[in-house]
Amino acid sequence: MQALINVVNRSLAGLVILLSCSLVACVVWQVLSRYLLGDPSTITDELARYLFMWTGLIGAAYTSGQKKHLAIDLLTMNLTGTRKRISELFIEATTILFASVIMIYGGGKLFLKVLAMGQVSPALGMPMGLVYLAIPVSGALILFYSVLSIMNLLRGTADA
Repeated sequence: MQALINVVNRSLAGLVILLSCSLVACVVWQVLSRYLLGDPSTITDELARYLFMWTGLIGAAYTSGQKKHLAIDLLTMNLTGTRKRISELFIEATTILFASVIMIYGGGKLFLKVLAMGQVSPALGMPMGLVYLAIPVSGALILFYSVLSIMNLLRGTADA
């Protein structure tokens, strides 16, 4: 199981790095083409927007798995023992509910609906469903990490 977790972690880290570098390259080219060449690139403007969405959502899933996401842990950090474990289980269960219902189910329906409508992006001409696919993919990754976290909490091996 640890081998699978390591593969997912490395893959996501690499993907987020690739997406971030691509995003920076698009923005730099957009600025250069606008101010130095006087002819702004329409493709990089749209591509940067979509890369930003994918970077943010996939990055959120990755940081969720690394336990480095933004959290308000004022209550949890003051708890110890069984109460702390129950609090952490509740938080993970809530995360699973959100990721499953909103991100996977709702995002999946949005993805399929937009894909079925045949909506394409104006400058790139790519199916807009591919842009919205980031939501259920990120939700599935968050679900994966939350299930792992619950398993660790139940085994008593959580690294909180």
